[in-house]
Amino acid sequence: MPRSDERPGPQRTPPARLRDALSAALVALACLLAPLGAFAAWAAYGLADTGRYVSTMAPLAADPAVREAVADAVGDGVVRELDPGPMRGTIGPFVQDAVRSFTRTEAFRTAWEAGNRAVHGAVLHALRDERPPRGPVTVDLAPVVAQVKQQLAADHMPFAHRIPVRRTEVAVLPAEDVPGLRKGYHVLDAAALWLPLAAAALAVTGIAVAACRRRALTATGLGTALGGALLALAVALGRHLTLTDLPDPAHRPAAAAIYDALTATLRTTSWLLLALGLTVALASWLTTRRTSTAHPAPATPTPAPAPAPSSRTSV
Repeated sequence: MPRSDERPGPQRTPPARLRDALSAALVALACLLAPLGAFAAWAAYGLADTGRYVSTMAPLAADPAVREAVADAVGDGVVRELDPGPMRGTIGPFVQDAVRSFTRTEAFRTAWEAGNRAVHGAVLHALRDERPPRGPVTVDLAPVVAQVKQQLAADHMPFAHRIPVRRTEVAVLPAEDVPGLRKGYHVLDAAALWLPLAAAALAVTGIAVAACRRRALTATGLGTALGGALLALAVALGRHLTLTDLPDPAHRPAAAAIYDALTATLRTTSWLLLALGLTVALASWLTTRRTSTAHPAPATPTPAPAPAPSSRTSV
């Protein structure tokens, strides 16, 4: 029967193994959500912002591969509009040369920026609109033509004032693709906010519940670095698949330049995650090593040898 003067001891904490298992699960989930959150933030705040998108695409107007692809597309379109006959083969090369010359002018840069702004604004409006699509997403190129006309007139180009400015609707997105893209846009828009917060909360909780917090911090750093490396690998794999699926191999250099420009921020984020994770893991490991060196474990005392039996015999 227990004595009445005994006091209950302190409550025992959960076993260290259970705490470490819970910490490992939380840290692993946080490291998985970190690259996903970076991707969602890139899509929601980078691609979905018209100003950032136009600023990203503007330097490509000076890229030779992009200019060549635009010249081929525009030149082929103009030639197709010509009446069929023997003159088409004669005029075609002159049209291609004229378009290539145009892509080296300031007016082309104006048209490039205005066209990208118009197309991006039309697609973004369709993704944010809650009404069912009534048809394909179209963009009116009349404002683009008006800006090009104004630039050519400022450059004293002959007959620039005679360029007609008509409403020209160009389809940029089929109607059947709008519902799926709209759902994906809303998911990314919500994930861009909540995934980074959830990853940070899970990482902090996982470190807090760990039996050895420094070890959990090291694991978090390594997991973050692994997530950044996987994100960089996904960007590279997406580039390979995008260029491989192009029907015309001649346009791959232009597509590669556009892909690299759009994913530059995502690549930078992946390398930042990799560097940050490795830095945290290395700092935690060095701190643990320094602490163990400064405070070594106490040596186990060696038991004293038993005394030898006495040789004297009692009488």
